[in-house]
Amino acid sequence: MKFDNLKNTLQDSIFTWDYFTDFEKVKKNVKKIEKELNLLNYLIGKENIEEEFLSLIEEYPKVRKILPILIAIRDDKLSSTPIITDIDTLIPENKKYIFNDEINETIKKELLIFFKETGLKDFFENKAVKNLVDYCIGVEVGFDTNARKNRTGTLMENLVLNFLEDFCTENKNFHYIEQATQKRIKEYFDYDIAIDKNSRRFDFALYDNSNKKLYLFEVNYYSGGGSKLKATAGEYQYLNNFLKGQNLTFIWVTDGTGWFTALNPLEETFNHNDYVINLEMLKNGILKEICR
Repeated sequence: MKFDNLKNTLQDSIFTWDYFTDFEKVKKNVKKIEKELNLLNYLIGKENIEEEFLSLIEEYPKVRKILPILIAIRDDKLSSTPIITDIDTLIPENKKYIFNDEINETIKKELLIFFKETGLKDFFENKAVKNLVDYCIGVEVGFDTNARKNRTGTLMENLVLNFLEDFCTENKNFHYIEQATQKRIKEYFDYDIAIDKNSRRFDFALYDNSNKKLYLFEVNYYSGGGSKLKATAGEYQYLNNFLKGQNLTFIWVTDGTGWFTALNPLEETFNHNDYVINLEMLKNGILKEICR
């Protein structure tokens, strides 16, 4: 293999339509709070909204726990975001307790401040929405955009998975597992390997049952540059040596035009490791060449 073959076929995108929103996760998150949301629906368009609000949370105190989602903030973020409620003192305080602690007059006062100053009072009073369940689906879709970066890795793994599935279908003596730890490799293939750190988890392990040969895969995609690319290339040189010493084959599948910002470390690892490949090479059947 020549490095130019790798460099000239790097993918500028691996995104599919399901990259943008994970609707299954959205529906699951809203389902968890659907009962409380329907209780809060009672407030929409009510007169004497402040009295109705306090009456509702006194009768159903558990609805307080979902109030932050209405202003698009998660519990963990709320915990780490002190709030200023007194402009005179400008002292920020952690206010998470008002949504969890036993209700008393102080908490009711704080909840009323929250209700008014966040804009929720006007939101309910003016019937900005008809149904909070539908509204929170939109909120969760917004939250889910923050998870797109994490889904890039999953997309790349899914693409490689498709090639592995096809390869194993065509070659019945080969079998694979995902998220291959030392324990899982032993469990599925009865193959012992040494690991360099307890947290080591390979994206895939491919086993040739006829020749008792094990192939270990790491998979990643980089659409942008950064110091991580150089660090990853260096780590995989070391990992290749470590696994080769056990007569194991290490295959690094990487892609993305982010590598154009770090071609030197990529080429160095390409020349050092036995197998640094990309999606185009997989598409062209390189697994047959590697595993013959």
